[in-house]
Amino acid sequence: MSKANIAVLVSGGGTNLQALIDAQNNGIIKSGQIKLVVSNKADAYALTRAQNAGIKTAVVSKEECGSKAYMEEKIISLLNQNNIDFIVLAGFMVILSEKFTKLYEKRIINVHPSLIPSFCGEGFYGLKVHEAALKKGVKVTGATVHFVNEIADDGEIIMQKAVEVLDNDTPETLQKRVMQQAEWIILPLALEKVCSELK
Repeated sequence: MSKANIAVLVSGGGTNLQALIDAQNNGIIKSGQIKLVVSNKADAYALTRAQNAGIKTAVVSKEECGSKAYMEEKIISLLNQNNIDFIVLAGFMVILSEKFTKLYEKRIINVHPSLIPSFCGEGFYGLKVHEAALKKGVKVTGATVHFVNEIADDGEIIMQKAVEVLDNDTPETLQKRVMQQAEWIILPLALEKVCSELK
């Protein structure tokens, strides 16, 4: 049975990428294979994680390309060269255009560190999500894996997992718990689900 070719788009440390690599090695992801990791930042540690796992990497930055449109064109060209079927945004800090997302409709997924529709949309990323959750006083937060369209965090939800908020949480402790108890669990599961349905 042929596997879906997966590309992971990253900008930073790559903890979600590592969760995907581990899930692939552990047989949780069996309907797809990560073939390419693309970063918009040359110093992203995620690139090192990919190289350590023997996965091909590329850097395509907006600064280097001169515009977001040209940057997207270069990424699309890389995806085509590597016969990519599926894209995972794992801490990729660029909102993709409608032109890009339409090309890969229902074939791009993202993980967001809250239970959408709470604390999501433009401006809600990284610690800002957890700061907003604590400020609001929610007792439960979590993570969501969803399909990607041109609007930040707006696509159809694939999977969610709730995480308890503790009284003494800081944005940092909450971020860590949401990653460990939700993001790193549901991202590989959702990826396996959508890859298995591609066939």
